[in-house]
Amino acid sequence: MGKGGGCVPSKNRASITVSDPDPDHPPPPQEKKSAAQSHNPPGEIARNLRIFIVYYSMYGHIELLAKRIKRGVDSVDGVEGVLFKVPETLPPKTLEQMKVPAKDDSVPVIEVEKMVEADGFLFGFPTRYGSMAAQMKSFFDSTIDLWKDQRLAGIPAGLFVSTGTQGGGQETTALTAVSLLAHHGMVYVPIGYTFGSEMTNIDTIRGGSPYGAGVLSGDGSRPPSSTELHLAHHQGKYMATLLKRSLPRS
Repeated sequence: MGKGGGCVPSKNRASITVSDPDPDHPPPPQEKKSAAQSHNPPGEIARNLRIFIVYYSMYGHIELLAKRIKRGVDSVDGVEGVLFKVPETLPPKTLEQMKVPAKDDSVPVIEVEKMVEADGFLFGFPTRYGSMAAQMKSFFDSTIDLWKDQRLAGIPAGLFVSTGTQGGGQETTALTAVSLLAHHGMVYVPIGYTFGSEMTNIDTIRGGSPYGAGVLSGDGSRPPSSTELHLAHHQGKYMATLLKRSLPRS
């Protein structure tokens, strides 16, 4: 795929697995009190705020970040993360030749019209030559009817990425995607340096930038590090917290 081509095909490819300890030690699952319930006008159906985590993942790196981001979103009371995949555009034979592992069938494919149900978005994708993969770009191209009526205008949105190398597009992949959010009128929410000292720690190799969480995949076989996963968790929690704060106070 070339330098910065995201996930580079390897002869001995296997689906990535990684132990995933939760840095925040969440309490046991329990029924959430809906944030919307405290602020919605009488008679309006109360529900949790929903952040759609919409992603394309070829070899599993972005999928792992997406699932950790969801945990971060879900850790905020009254907000829930909902995972969606975008449609694959490559034929099965090509995917087989590229040794692409099977996708997670439990995650549904997003439908364009369903996007209007989201209160926020986090979009994730690997890089292709410093910008988003064609599969994600194809999905955005299919949202033209939403664009014409500006039905996504004002909705906050963040980005997370995967690249093959440190100089392969950790920032440019996110930066070039901002133009798509701008045309839809969505409000881009970067994470800045809110992750603390890990954002300036150069002792270890990691993906991620002020633009959003990220992972370095190397030849495609490198799994996300604990720092990269913690950053993804932080991004989900950060976005959920901002979204909840945007509600009018009772």
